[in-house]
Amino acid sequence: MTLEQRLQEKMTHLEELTLWLAQPDAMSDPQKWREALKEHADLEEFAQSARPYLEDCRALRDAQELAQAEEGEMRDLAVAEAEEVKTRLAQQEEAIRLLLAPRDPNDDKNVILEIRAGTGGEEAALFATDLLKMYAAYADRRGWKLEITDSEETELGGCREVTMMISGKGAFSRLKFESGAHRVQRVPDTESGGRIHTSAATVAVLPEAEEVELEINPGDLRIDTYRASGAGGQHINRTDSAIRITHLPTGLVVECQDERSQGKNKEKAMRVLRARLYDRMQAQQEAEYSANRRVQIGTGDRSERIRTYNYPQSRVTDHRIGMTLYSLDKFMQGEMDEMLDALVLADRTERMKQSERE
Repeated sequence: MTLEQRLQEKMTHLEELTLWLAQPDAMSDPQKWREALKEHADLEEFAQSARPYLEDCRALRDAQELAQAEEGEMRDLAVAEAEEVKTRLAQQEEAIRLLLAPRDPNDDKNVILEIRAGTGGEEAALFATDLLKMYAAYADRRGWKLEITDSEETELGGCREVTMMISGKGAFSRLKFESGAHRVQRVPDTESGGRIHTSAATVAVLPEAEEVELEINPGDLRIDTYRASGAGGQHINRTDSAIRITHLPTGLVVECQDERSQGKNKEKAMRVLRARLYDRMQAQQEAEYSANRRVQIGTGDRSERIRTYNYPQSRVTDHRIGMTLYSLDKFMQGEMDEMLDALVLADRTERMKQSERE
């Protein structure tokens, strides 16, 4: 199938979806209607690039036919027009192929993001706090909503671990590449001799699963309540509002104490639990594929070192794509798009190649 035929096939599907959504009984199945509406929106966005390409394909055929039918000056003009259109098509082709690459079905989901201090003691916990601030600044730049559901702080203000929800358009599509081990090289505030230390924190980025995607049996849950507390064990309220949910079949435990309301904490904890179970289910499905079918950047293994933050040289390096930026201060203030754009492009390129091989 040619590139033009693949594009035309998608455009025909867009027309069919448009007609179906306009039918009076389209909303009789709310889930199917929502899925169709989302697919329609994605195809409309795709069509903005596909239409000019298809128009040029038609223009090329017209020019070639004219060149064969005419003679003299008219033929020369038609040949020149055909060459000009060929140049435009060639310029568009790579971008069009990237658009045809299979999309990650989770790209439009909200995110559960977890940061845990790794090797490096107190300095690792302080670095985890810096990562939290970096993601909070980036979320603010994108207009996303960030809510911390649970955190464990150290006496010096570091985070042993923190769980947050990030909600907004395309959150998972931008942040999914953050999963892995992040390494920092700098002179810690706790170092009196001025020596550079290396420490690390791990980040896990999970797509938030909807209830219709993952049903949890209430009988599989043990729910405990306790009093929420802050750093140093100081109670931040006097009621048992904090929630701990244990999923008995897997042993997964989720805690939430961010809200004063027990009901709100339970709701947030269930969202985190659902995301973790969904992530586990996806990992099991991914394991069924052979290694040469993997299309994500890196392996997604959270023990894999993905990025190094070197403060003395003000550089941040992503090891998966070999990209280094010498603007660490801006990066830590949430100016991450240059790096994330490169990761998105690398991922789409690999998906495109995989799709064409298949």
